Amino acid sequence: MASRQGLFHQTTVQNVAQQHNPYGTTTVTGTKRSFSTADVHGHNSQGLVDRTGFQRASSISAATPRLRASAIDTTDPGASQEISEYSQRKAISSTPTSYVDRALQLSHPRYALPEGLITNFASLGIKDIYPWQKQCLMGPGILTGNKNLVYTAPTGGGKSLVADVLMLKRVLADSDSKALLVLPYVALVQEKVRWLRNAVQGLRRKEPEGASEKEPGLWRKRADEGTIRVVGFFGGGKVRATWADFDIGVCTFEKANTLINTAIDDYSIVKLRAVVLDELHMIDDDHRGYLLELMATKLLSLEQNVQIIGMSATLSNIDILAKWLDAHTYQTFYRPVPIEEHLVYDSKIYAASATGSLLKAVSQLAPNVLPSQSPSAHLRLTRPSDHKEFKDPVLNTVIALANETVRSGYGVLVFCSSRPGCESDARLIARAGLTIEERDLLANAYDSGVLKVIVATCSLAAGINLPARRVILHNARMGRDLVGPSMLRQMRGRAGRKGKDEIGETYLCCRKADLEGVIALMHAELPQVSSGLITDKQRIQRTLLESVAIRLATGRDSLEDFMRRTLLNQIETPSTVQSHVESGLKDLSEMGFIEFDDFGNHQATQLGKAVVASSLEPEDGAFVHRELQRALRAFVMDGEMHILYTFTPVQDFSITINWKVFRDELERLDESGLRVLKFLGLKPTMINRMAQGGKMNVSTPEEKELARVYSRFYLALQLRDLCNEVPIHSVARKFDVPRGTVQTLAQTCQGFAAGMIKFCQLMGWGVMAAVLDHVADRLKAGAKADLLALAQITFVKSRTARVFYENGYKSVAAIANADPRELVPVLMQAQPTKLRLKTKDEQKYEEKLLAKANVISDSANRLWQIEMQQEIDEG
Repeated sequence: MASRQGLFHQTTVQNVAQQHNPYGTTTVTGTKRSFSTADVHGHNSQGLVDRTGFQRASSISAATPRLRASAIDTTDPGASQEISEYSQRKAISSTPTSYVDRALQLSHPRYALPEGLITNFASLGIKDIYPWQKQCLMGPGILTGNKNLVYTAPTGGGKSLVADVLMLKRVLADSDSKALLVLPYVALVQEKVRWLRNAVQGLRRKEPEGASEKEPGLWRKRADEGTIRVVGFFGGGKVRATWADFDIGVCTFEKANTLINTAIDDYSIVKLRAVVLDELHMIDDDHRGYLLELMATKLLSLEQNVQIIGMSATLSNIDILAKWLDAHTYQTFYRPVPIEEHLVYDSKIYAASATGSLLKAVSQLAPNVLPSQSPSAHLRLTRPSDHKEFKDPVLNTVIALANETVRSGYGVLVFCSSRPGCESDARLIARAGLTIEERDLLANAYDSGVLKVIVATCSLAAGINLPARRVILHNARMGRDLVGPSMLRQMRGRAGRKGKDEIGETYLCCRKADLEGVIALMHAELPQVSSGLITDKQRIQRTLLESVAIRLATGRDSLEDFMRRTLLNQIETPSTVQSHVESGLKDLSEMGFIEFDDFGNHQATQLGKAVVASSLEPEDGAFVHRELQRALRAFVMDGEMHILYTFTPVQDFSITINWKVFRDELERLDESGLRVLKFLGLKPTMINRMAQGGKMNVSTPEEKELARVYSRFYLALQLRDLCNEVPIHSVARKFDVPRGTVQTLAQTCQGFAAGMIKFCQLMGWGVMAAVLDHVADRLKAGAKADLLALAQITFVKSRTARVFYENGYKSVAAIANADPRELVPVLMQAQPTKLRLKTKDEQKYEEKLLAKANVISDSANRLWQIEMQQEIDEG
């Protein structure tokens, strides 16, 4: 064991640089598509930090003084110069065998997949599956859709493919069937939509039997009839698709819950055949996880043929989830790319693998035997640095490890506890001895999607699929607190890229004060997943309100039956559940959301239905209702601040108001804006006092609500700038917030605005809904009213639309009738922040812009044709 460890530590990254012999690629099986950096940081080319703390390490100016990273010495005398590979992997690959398991091929008859789907999978790099995937798929009733499934596999182990196969089988088996894939984050939704569209490309389903014989109006053919439509649903999404507009819906938690409510309410839920709940361990997430439980409980209450497929990399008590969902279970610990784990302490690197090295490291790091007293325990040692920036031994090792990885041609992912920490590390890594050519290489690699160095907060580990050869944890903290075992496993699980790496490496850096806690964390078992329905009273309220509003459970017996199907009922005693139900129903009645009908059953009021339709928490819904009622009495229409305030989300953003900025913006408000301020009950004197260091009282409910209004108006000021074509980075700089935070606000506002419009419609406030609907278009476009038509064109948003307008292309027709080559110079003007390529690449650059111009021209022509047809119809 010792010699094998030494073998690995000497050669995995170090010797590749010496031998120039990178590992060969292998078949990509069951892996997710690579992630475009634009999904995280948009058009960020200035080294700014996004909402995840994502930072380009390569964007630092070449004029910045160079630093040189410390060398890392190997201290294991048994180290070899050969490229390391697990001995067991060598044995397996070299052992001759005549047995071929044909069931590992997706073309095997047992899977009954159409040839077109098998071909598409092959084009995505998936030709064979792993033995564990075969065993999981062939569980009782799984392939036929008669049994639900809950399974767990390590990150990078191919767990997504199992769900994809089952979901696509359900959709392909019935020409009218639908499926939902539920994911926690927008970036994952966008990534999965792209992957699934490639997987179903060219596939067609048969027309329902007898469809052509139906009466006109009962069956209406679509232009894309028979194809499988994959649509993404998330806050800020540009497509307002409905249940009838997709076959596979890829959704965030919130959007999936809303879709299911709508489908149950109008009975179209009968078309749903499969629901995939990814990241199932998030069911007890303190903020959003309860929505997973709420969705699944609704589906279980329907008692129809919907196959529920739940998966996660970090599930511990899988049995209780299986019991709740009446599901078959499967667990595997297989990873196609094994991971070597390390602990870094006092500039020394210790083996900490799960096969015994971890226990050995822990014994050596006991309080009575410090690393400095046992030099033979460590495998590698980081030399001290001569640079004052690297005097801190932890930072010095982080930089050295990152530098070593990049110089060997591999990707590295560095996790930090905060956004400022990300920015600091990224700048130092970029200055650590990299040449101008290397910096350019990294910049181009990021732009082309080839990732080398990423510094991020730990939320990135769960937010996107972003593997790297080496994962470095600057520390094990999220903010001030140590991360939990699940998050630690998520971060370390990003090491090793299937098809590019034969092994992955993780390095957890630790300071003396954290040593005991970190070792305990490395040994900790995964936490038991629990119900989140009663961790906040709003959650049980929303559960009950939605079940009543969509008429899934109205009477006493049906409500009790509904609650028996929750995960909560598997964990808590019946009396505890009953107590929370009684309390929740009382609260809903007092808020005016439910009432009794003539038969003694619960029914949702008009207000209750509006709250459910707009996807609001009950207390948030009550707040919105009070705000809108007040606005109906005196809405300020001679400016935009009141409308923008109405569109500003009421969810808790946990924002910190910069009162000095607030005061500066207050001084710039016009008369209309000041009247809105006064109407809302906000006082300039309070803002001035807060800017001078005062404190706001938030002890009573009234004071808390007023503080909420101040926060909301502060966000509305940011929204005002976004609607008036101020770039996101400028808004971020003005309000002293991360660029990604502003971007998240803009996306969230779009979804919230749609909810507010629906709220007003259901409350019978049609005029208010019409006013809000107009401004919602500006919000989506991020532009003033004169650009709304242009902003509908593909690739033409905000700044690009303004540049077209100023160059004389003021209508869709003008762009539709232009030669695409005429649009290229305009597109060049629209990208002033882009780095211009060298002269030898000018032709390639123009070809890229011409391709974009052709897409713009085609989109404009389609829109223009629609406009002309409407004019003909109206004439």
